[in-house]
Amino acid sequence: MEPDLFTAAAEERQEKDPAASPLAVRMRPRTLDEVVGQQHLLGPGSPLRRLVGEGNGGPAGPSSVILWGPPGTGKTTLAYVVSKATNKRFVELSAITAGVKEVRAVIDGARRATGAFGKETVLFLDEIHRFSKAQQDSLLPAVENRWVTLIAATTENPYFSVISPLLSRSLLLTLEPLTDDDIRSLLRRALRDERGLKEAVALPEDTEEHLLRIAGGDARRALTALEAAAGAALDQGESEIGLRTLEQTVDRAAVKYDRDGDQHYDVASALIKSIRGSDVDAALHYLARMIEAGEDPRFIARRLMISASEDIGLADPNALPIAVAAAQAVAMIGFPEAALTLSHATIALALAPKSNAATTAIGAALEDVRKGLAGPVPPHLRDGHYKGAAKLGHAQGYVYPHDLPEGIAEQQYAPDALKDREYYTPSRHGAEARYADAVEWTRKRLGRKRS
Repeated sequence: MEPDLFTAAAEERQEKDPAASPLAVRMRPRTLDEVVGQQHLLGPGSPLRRLVGEGNGGPAGPSSVILWGPPGTGKTTLAYVVSKATNKRFVELSAITAGVKEVRAVIDGARRATGAFGKETVLFLDEIHRFSKAQQDSLLPAVENRWVTLIAATTENPYFSVISPLLSRSLLLTLEPLTDDDIRSLLRRALRDERGLKEAVALPEDTEEHLLRIAGGDARRALTALEAAAGAALDQGESEIGLRTLEQTVDRAAVKYDRDGDQHYDVASALIKSIRGSDVDAALHYLARMIEAGEDPRFIARRLMISASEDIGLADPNALPIAVAAAQAVAMIGFPEAALTLSHATIALALAPKSNAATTAIGAALEDVRKGLAGPVPPHLRDGHYKGAAKLGHAQGYVYPHDLPEGIAEQQYAPDALKDREYYTPSRHGAEARYADAVEWTRKRLGRKRS
């Protein structure tokens, strides 16, 4: 039997006994007009409307599309709507279980269907980011020659997880997280719809608000929690879902963070930017998300060490030692106790005075070097320990700073092209204020002219 998104047997069973399917499945939209959210993708003439046969593009056929968005935003739902509404042959594969052999079988079937019956094929490929480069390569001829129209779904950034040739042959459609209003609309529809709970139970406002928090923009999670709570309420003979019933049924919200995908980098970035912005509470929130998602504590500790130098530097000279100590500690103790150490370091870094002077200093120095502003080392600084160095003038005229009362010799250290260049511009934040005074004093003693 040819792979299908929903087999005829399953559909027949669902029609006879709707309760046999989860509420999230029963409430899937049947048309694009029933889809909640993603209105930016559903306007007249949009690729998805053309895939279901709306409009007449003439010689311009519908394009292959890649649907990218977080879990529960409607990627599979949109494919389901296309499968129900299109007059095309519809085939579904999952990258979790399928390989090149299955892809080639679909492509061969599509070519036969086109040649024999003039019937186009739409291929829905879920979790395309799980396909290797070779597996994705096998799709290229079919997409390029339009033997199939591809609908691919992914929760990971396709610019990292989908090969460039396939991206260039498809339209990338980005699904946005559903808003609270979108989720609220879905919940209320599920409560009253014949396919849903048929008004068997009510949902008070405080329980609805908690459901929205649990959902976190994920429609599937919201409907799953609603179904579980409604079942518990009905078993207890209650006519409405109380907040306590919901809390007992759904212990806590699943963490919305895929540590193997691009969210891994998004949440890590938010942690560092919150530390940089001195928002200790936001920093702890993102740290908690990373911990709860099972992130490697060593990865978190490495990010904290980078932040200590990048964003704090000499404004708090203790920041880097704290971060390094945290990294050493978490490597030795691991979770769950490592959460305490990471919290300790995160709080210390978030509340420390901030300076990016060390970052900008090395950045400016590197920029000059890359521009070719280097030049020879001044002769008096060159190595004079080998035979013949003196004849070359190396190390001649060098003044040893420790021989002077103040420990600073007025002599040139930088190459001629950079002798008055200043890279380090200290802030007046925290402990760096004293470094600002020190650098100003030493530059004067070195006889440096302001650049």
